[in-house]
Amino acid sequence: MKIVIITDLHGNYEALRCLPEAYDELWVLGDLVNYGPDPAAIVDFVKAKSVVTVRGNHDHSIGYEVDPRCGARYQNMAETTRQYTASVLNKSQKEFLRKLPLHVELQRQDKRFYLCHAKPSDPLYGYCPEDSDDWIREVDSVPADVLLVGHAHTPFIRRIGDRVVVNPGSLGQPKTGKPDACYAVWQDGTFELKSFSYPVDETVGKLQALSFPQDVEKDLITVLRTGSV
Repeated sequence: MKIVIITDLHGNYEALRCLPEAYDELWVLGDLVNYGPDPAAIVDFVKAKSVVTVRGNHDHSIGYEVDPRCGARYQNMAETTRQYTASVLNKSQKEFLRKLPLHVELQRQDKRFYLCHAKPSDPLYGYCPEDSDDWIREVDSVPADVLLVGHAHTPFIRRIGDRVVVNPGSLGQPKTGKPDACYAVWQDGTFELKSFSYPVDETVGKLQALSFPQDVEKDLITVLRTGSV
């Protein structure tokens, strides 16, 4: 069995449509929307293709009409694109986001998986970098061999005893210092982190056509092109 795990798509359909990997199952760790120009296309794709999807803070913000609670540097980008996303998604798409679970527990072959967007103790908002000691407590809190998370936009695999924490990194808004879209593959009991290039300028062109405030547009484009703010 081959499972592709993606997260933090953020309305970037160019990245999603260029995903180069065939798979038996697609798992999505949240944040389908905001920041990018194509939230509706992303939601429709995920509804049709994913076996399991959990809710991220940006999905929650659209589904429940609340602040996604981003860091100060991202607040203007988040609020501007939240308003845009809310204006273009229909009722059914918003309901899909609202009803996404905060976590999912699955078993494939002999492995138990726990999926959430941020971390088990705070599945929507908890920020936890790779080297944080918090992961020891988080892993101990769930009945699983593998903890799958997103939110941080940076890929990592961290082993803690006989268990593992995996963050695929962001497909739609990577923060790795380069623009390549990131994802993870689980096959034959092994994880691999992967990335690929996609037509970033197509996403940039779509953003420019939306006439966001100049500072917001500039920041969004900078993240896409450089993988950083």
